[in-house]
Amino acid sequence: MRKIRQALGLAAVLAVFAALLGYFTYRPSYVYFSDDQALIKISFTLGGQRVGKCIRRTRAQLQKLPSHQRKVLICPRERHPIHVEVLIDDKPRYQATVKAAGLSKDGSSKFYHGLVVTPGKHLIVARLIDSGRKTGFDFEVRKTFELTPRQHLIIDFQRDRGGFIFR
Repeated sequence: MRKIRQALGLAAVLAVFAALLGYFTYRPSYVYFSDDQALIKISFTLGGQRVGKCIRRTRAQLQKLPSHQRKVLICPRERHPIHVEVLIDDKPRYQATVKAAGLSKDGSSKFYHGLVVTPGKHLIVARLIDSGRKTGFDFEVRKTFELTPRQHLIIDFQRDRGGFIFR
């Protein structure tokens, strides 16, 4: 008799759990953003240029070193911080300077940010400095997009593909 009550109690608890799970699967409905908005996401990881120049060792210098230390090029590990700006319709909407990750400041800088905009035609300007320069930008692109409601436009950066990529 006791085992039957335990089985019925377990079945009741599982039924309540299943009912709650089913309810929260469909209700309350969640809308990430409304039909009258579009989203621009800035998302990329990039390592800045090295702070110093690489030094090339001569043959005489290499001969003086043990065989396991004979590197021809000696490069500094530290990288410049990366500065990113995004302007939408000539208004600054995102600015960030991110230092290189890691104890030696030799890692990548990570960017992730979302900008909610109204659908329609927008001029987007993306700029980046990765060399430590004080004036101007290392990379800059200006593009016009016609964004539809609930559209996601992603701004990525890949140096080997020429800079900013819009998807």
